[in-house]
Amino acid sequence: MTAVPEYAFRTSTACQYKPNDPRCVEVATNVPGTVAVRSSVTGRTVEFTADEWTDFLTGAKVGEFDLSA
Repeated sequence: MTAVPEYAFRTSTACQYKPNDPRCVEVATNVPGTVAVRSSVTGRTVEFTADEWTDFLTGAKVGEFDLSA
């Protein structure tokens, strides 16, 4: 059985956490080769390889995921 990694999640400083509306995305990069992302509301976690995360950030920076596109 493989041990579950101990992620050290952090929340973006851009997140405006409000008690009535706690929606924030948390990211952990402390496990080598893995980036974990979780919802502060549900606690669900999704894992990406470092390459997948880099590709996602690159696409986001050029507007690949803009809803208006």
